[in-house]
Amino acid sequence: MAASLHPTPAVHDDQLQPAASRTGGAGLSLEARLAAVEAAMTVKLDEAAVAHEVRTAYLHTSPVDLTKVVTVPLTPTSPATPPQTYTTPVAALLERARHRMETDGWCAGALTDETGAVCLLGAIRKEAGGNRSLETDAASLVLDTIRRRFGDDAHSVPAFNDAHGSGRIPARMLGEAASLADAKGL
Repeated sequence: MAASLHPTPAVHDDQLQPAASRTGGAGLSLEARLAAVEAAMTVKLDEAAVAHEVRTAYLHTSPVDLTKVVTVPLTPTSPATPPQTYTTPVAALLERARHRMETDGWCAGALTDETGAVCLLGAIRKEAGGNRSLETDAASLVLDTIRRRFGDDAHSVPAFNDAHGSGRIPARMLGEAASLADAKGL
């Protein structure tokens, strides 16, 4: 028979005996061994805590009142002014319209509801400030963006807006249309 290429490790007599017989006592249960380890760790942690107190005893510090340091609103608030990412007129209008929809809220079935929430076209109209040409260009680009993303089934911007149960997708379409308008230089 051929010799093995892998040598077997040397085994000592004390490795063959169970741990309980090496110590001379009866075998401890798992719970007893865990309790012994926990007790040993508690002692070590207590010693470390004392050592830390001794090493830092000379430092004279006063407690910090976090209410005077941390001053953030409890509820998240959006910026009062919309971001100015785009410089072209239609792209900037669509960016402001998205910001208005996110801050004022989204509605369906009306340009603006009684709480001030707006639909896609309502947000564009409010941000256009009476400039019907700019409003038309923006609404046309939003419809183009919707059709690129969802197909030619969308007949109008209000119909697309009203087909959704929340403003998440309509707001996203305003953002995509703003990006497209900026790429086209509109």
